[in-house]
Amino acid sequence: MREMEIHDYARQLMEMHGPQAIAKAAQRATECEAEGKLELAKDWRHVEDALKMMRGPRQS
Repeated sequence: MREMEIHDYARQLMEMHGPQAIAKAAQRATECEAEGKLELAKDWRHVEDALKMMRGPRQS
């Protein structure tokens, strides 16, 4: 997946799921890893990272 596609998909996930989007992307990556779909899992990890960047730094 190209970088633009990753960010577009991350934005769509954030719009649909709000703060839960990061957890959903991480869960999907874990599922893909368990199924041996390592390239797809890698894409989901990139989506997860993009979502974390969109969220910004955590507040304490």
